[in-house]
Amino acid sequence: MDAYELLTRNAEEVVTDEEIRDLAADAAGKRAYVGYEPSGVLHLGHLLTANKLIDLQEAGMEVVILLADVHAYLNEKGSFEDIRETAEQMKAQFLAYGLDEELTEFVYGSEFQLEDDYTLDLHHLERETTMNRAQRAMAEIQGDETAKVSHLVYPLMQTLDIEYLDLDLAVGGLDQRKVHMLAREKLPELDYEVRPAIHTPIVANLTDGEGKMSSSEGITISMEDSTDDLEDKVNSAYCPPTRDPEPSEDGTERENPVLELFEYHVFPRFDEIVVERPEKYGGDLTYEDYEDLAADLESGELHPADAKGTLATYLDELIAPGREKLHELRD
Repeated sequence: MDAYELLTRNAEEVVTDEEIRDLAADAAGKRAYVGYEPSGVLHLGHLLTANKLIDLQEAGMEVVILLADVHAYLNEKGSFEDIRETAEQMKAQFLAYGLDEELTEFVYGSEFQLEDDYTLDLHHLERETTMNRAQRAMAEIQGDETAKVSHLVYPLMQTLDIEYLDLDLAVGGLDQRKVHMLAREKLPELDYEVRPAIHTPIVANLTDGEGKMSSSEGITISMEDSTDDLEDKVNSAYCPPTRDPEPSEDGTERENPVLELFEYHVFPRFDEIVVERPEKYGGDLTYEDYEDLAADLESGELHPADAKGTLATYLDELIAPGREKLHELRD
């Protein structure tokens, strides 16, 4: 797989394709980043972007993970002491998950976001950005919460992070798109260059395939889950035998979260997937390609129960090192 394919694999959107192609043509040593609020144990939302970071490292890029302690403080995720403790746990989990330690730099936001130059640039953006524009950028992240002034400053800081971390590429879930578009609009006002962005998909809610998987509602899989817990969650997941489920009764679009987890989490990390079945049910099935597995589920060759059991096995293998690291840190 060449650098462009690695950069764009399982990306929901790239901005822009021409810029990504230019970057891929000379990817070695270039710097990409993603920022995370230190707010708890890593879950599959974190790990979806982490899979993309692993792709970038395979393409020769260096990865910067911003442990956004100031952002977390603004978003009321605890004291700086509590946030820093959580951040150290997250750092250990990311490395356990498979990021190359030699190609991964962890940076705390407080290391540079409180400096004079950054603060003056932030004040410039505050003067030049309307409240409506800032809130639109934050809306996907903020959800239904009533906006506070700190919420409006948050996306402006994310804009400056791209410059101050000396980056060549910004990575984030699709919910970060408006922030990255704000950065492309505002950085030139400060005589800074725009950077391309890669946006990863948002996995659907496990229960019904609607909306998105949400740790705040307790409907997600995390590195804290035991093997039994993970199996229970996957076995109860919504999994119709089709890649295009019927809409819900209220017209809400559904996805198949089991297939999404195969596509975005399992196939990028394993060369082949083996579905173990008794001979009386047709024997084992081996897949090297996501499309073949999805097609077999749709045709009935692969039963949803077998798909779920296999998914749980491979997900457990992926998160087990992080689970063990958590236990070490807590003992």
